[in-house]
Amino acid sequence: MNKYAIVTGANKGIGRATSITLAKNGWQVALLGRNLTALKSVENEIGSAALAVECEVSDRASVANAFAIIKEKFPRLDLLFNNAGVVIPGSLLEDVDAADWKRVFDINVSGVFFCTQEAFLLMRQQQPQGGRIINNGSLSAHSPRPNSAPYTSSKHAITGLTRSTSLDGRKYNIACGQIDIGNADTAMASMQRAGAPQANGDVLAEPVIDAQIVADSVLHMASLPLNANVQFITVMATKMPYIGRG
Repeated sequence: MNKYAIVTGANKGIGRATSITLAKNGWQVALLGRNLTALKSVENEIGSAALAVECEVSDRASVANAFAIIKEKFPRLDLLFNNAGVVIPGSLLEDVDAADWKRVFDINVSGVFFCTQEAFLLMRQQQPQGGRIINNGSLSAHSPRPNSAPYTSSKHAITGLTRSTSLDGRKYNIACGQIDIGNADTAMASMQRAGAPQANGDVLAEPVIDAQIVADSVLHMASLPLNANVQFITVMATKMPYIGRG
């Protein structure tokens, strides 16, 4: 029996790796993102199991349109992986630009909420009812890096949204969990490889892990029956300075 998934931010990094992994394991995957050319590249790499759909997750109308397209193509929705996110360069808290703050929250929080709303509308109506939502959190949902107030605040908000989604989804047989990732080897981790500021003022090159490890973890969460849920999982480079950070 085919299963059907949506992955946001699917054109690169963790989103790309997860989309390919899901497809290799029997899933039909809708690839959402802003860069349609890059999405088409991943679609071509996967083949007929993939569907590229242009979407700006911070725009409510764009999200509604993307889900309407998917509803026409897919008979149901079993999984939403809310992966799309943005990080801005580190800045002193007092120097954070209001536009940068808004951009981070528009994508990292509002985008996840809008996609979750649309997933609820599909999952509560389909038969059998229900599905699974997995949110991409971060170690910053628990412990901040220096000069990261916008990103850290957005990821703390995701933890609250994960909990509310898990609770409010019960009546529809919708499970929701969160994967908190530490130093996956993607473009976003370039600072960690080169040298990341530490709480004591030092700059330290940190270890990273292959994005495939994260993709395999998402696959495990997605493969559980709906009467079981990984509520929170942390996947990180073993020797990165997280335990004891600060």
